[in-house]
Amino acid sequence: MRVAQIAPLFESVPPQKYGGTERVVSYLTEELVQQGHEVTLFASGDSQTKAELIAGCDYSLRLNSNYGSSTILHTLMLEKLRNRIYDFDIIHFHTDFFHFPILRNFSVPTLTTLHGRLDIPYISELYQEYKEYPLVSISDSQRAPIPGAHWCSTIHHGLPKQLYQFHGKKGSYAAFLGRISPEKRPDRAIEIANRAGIPLKIAAKIDPVDKGYYEEKIKPLIESSADVEFVGEISDEEKNSFLGNASVLLFPIDWPEPFGLVMIEAMARGTPVIAFRNGSAPEVIDDGLTGFLVNSIDEAVEKIALIPELSRKKCFEVFEKRFSIEAVVKKYVSLYQKVIKEKQNNYEFNYLKMMKRRALEWKTSSSLMTKLI
Repeated sequence: MRVAQIAPLFESVPPQKYGGTERVVSYLTEELVQQGHEVTLFASGDSQTKAELIAGCDYSLRLNSNYGSSTILHTLMLEKLRNRIYDFDIIHFHTDFFHFPILRNFSVPTLTTLHGRLDIPYISELYQEYKEYPLVSISDSQRAPIPGAHWCSTIHHGLPKQLYQFHGKKGSYAAFLGRISPEKRPDRAIEIANRAGIPLKIAAKIDPVDKGYYEEKIKPLIESSADVEFVGEISDEEKNSFLGNASVLLFPIDWPEPFGLVMIEAMARGTPVIAFRNGSAPEVIDDGLTGFLVNSIDEAVEKIALIPELSRKKCFEVFEKRFSIEAVVKKYVSLYQKVIKEKQNNYEFNYLKMMKRRALEWKTSSSLMTKLI
């Protein structure tokens, strides 16, 4: 199958450090190649892939300040795609709705995986307007704001089994991994660890928009806590030991998280998760098996004491069964085939309908000409 994968340009594929969407695109692309498909990746020029790479820009945008508008670069990348659009059996987008107006009148099958939050103004109207585009959600909870959109499937994220190592030994600290922002609630993680009497290590990036929040809210909490260490942004290689040597991952989110890749990254190392019951967390965490779902800081502190009772091997086994990239790609390939078939059938139906209409118009016109003569 000839597949085009369209990634955002903000991070390389895979990202050098933080970057959930681009990391998922990388895993999906490489596994499709591994399974024998002909894949073309549209992404930043510093991406690394076994697929054919079409560069939308030389370097990923977040780590390079010389670029101007990201909209311009994404538009130019889509123009490169338009020039080759009939080279592919299906085009798989990971760029939200950016391509909708540009490709609306093309007959090529497309699939769009939505990676972000959908509880924003006018989003429902947008997906109603472009309802012909088939969509994939990364959790069932992600769909809640726009239940009437053209949802085809929910496909959870997955990771390559060989990417991470299982750590059977119980760790010595709690981990917080991801991004410093109000909705990720690192302040909750600090309070939980302090009250539970367990050291906390925070490995997270700080976006410019969240720098004020870090300086005003989080940095003072870190500096006033003897057992809290801020590690900073880390790479995939560094995650192996960071998560593997942790006794628990704290995921104290305060927003409708669409998926939360870090939860399965922890499970891949055998590390259980304590997650607040928001967004996708109830779909990812098996309460009492791979971690605990909580509704408050008090409850999270109580569950810390129960973490040693959980089996790290079970966490790893659940990851292998539910969240391997091999299983994810199998679901996507099946969906690709379905979308292609539906597109072909719809095209043939519309073509036949058009031809019948033209035949009727020709017959009516001929009859009228006969009468006039």
